[in-house]
Amino acid sequence: MDLSYTPEEEEFRARLREWLAKALPTLPARPSPDDWPGRRAYDLGWQRMLYDAGYAGVHWDASPTLRLIFLEETERAGAPYVGANFVGLLHAGPTIAAEGTAEQRARWLPPILRGEQVWCQGFSEPDAGSDLASLRTRARRDGDAYVVTGSKIWTSHAEVADRCELLVRTDPDAPRHRGITWLAMPMDADGITVRPLRTLAGSAEFAEMFLDEVRVPVADRVGEENDGWRVTMVTLSFERGTAFVGEVVACRRVLGELARAARGDGRWDDPALRRRLGRLDAEFRALWRLTQWNVSEAEASGGVPGVGGSVFKLRYSHARQELYDTAAEVLGPGALDLDRPWVLDRLSSLSYTIAAGTSQIQRSIVAERILGLPRGR
Repeated sequence: MDLSYTPEEEEFRARLREWLAKALPTLPARPSPDDWPGRRAYDLGWQRMLYDAGYAGVHWDASPTLRLIFLEETERAGAPYVGANFVGLLHAGPTIAAEGTAEQRARWLPPILRGEQVWCQGFSEPDAGSDLASLRTRARRDGDAYVVTGSKIWTSHAEVADRCELLVRTDPDAPRHRGITWLAMPMDADGITVRPLRTLAGSAEFAEMFLDEVRVPVADRVGEENDGWRVTMVTLSFERGTAFVGEVVACRRVLGELARAARGDGRWDDPALRRRLGRLDAEFRALWRLTQWNVSEAEASGGVPGVGGSVFKLRYSHARQELYDTAAEVLGPGALDLDRPWVLDRLSSLSYTIAAGTSQIQRSIVAERILGLPRGR
């Protein structure tokens, strides 16, 4: 498989680099991490800049390879991450582009691309996290609407969202994977209560969400009724296959910073630390090649990442944790100082073996769908 870039792709890279060099100095100061209305405005403002420059549609309208180059170059330039736009741009948007009707694509995708709407993810529940198919949030059909009752947890960016990609059970008597429906719920509907959750790192980008007889139009259903599990697999393939690409580039940058810091404070003299940094360098280089392979596979199969995304997600989660454990070694006693570089990132890295599907779930997917091993009892 050819993992090299074409002249046209390299020309896209050069043009993007030139634009980033001009655009980034014009950005306003980043808001405080606790100022979510400010962060929403900042993230949407950056998205609008991308839209005006013709780069917003790269997540859906460009080839997977151009999408990879875009994520690589924006991270290397220190551009803002998608932030509050994460779910809309990298989860819901690609899913709607792949599975939505023409009317839904015309109604929902342009506002995401223009930086006018934020989406959140309403998948996990208190008793349905890794075992997502056991979700209990119910939706009964009432004329031209679904009436939804239940609760969600770890709902990303719910406190500032305009819409929610929501999984509900529409047929409680069907086998559990066949009675689920994917809805795009408006967050200003009556009956929605959002309670922010504070993480170990002190941030509050997640929330509990309680739904009490919330009416969601049938027109806001993506896919057919009770076909939501298949649509969800499309969503999760984007979440695991391409959504972390920019973070691999970020980890490679952090690795270089760690090596420079170790040289500066004498810790470089420790051969064990040097070996660990060298192995991590090889690990992230391999992950980058795996990303290129996954993107090439997606390009050949219509743009939707395949099960190779689970291989990437599984290994990346653990490599990221090891990277920041190594950062703690380099920092020494400074690893307990929350104001030092990498300390909050280390706390955040603890969630990566849980978020977007636990490592146990990823191992099961790899075992059954790639290696062909029998399903465990």
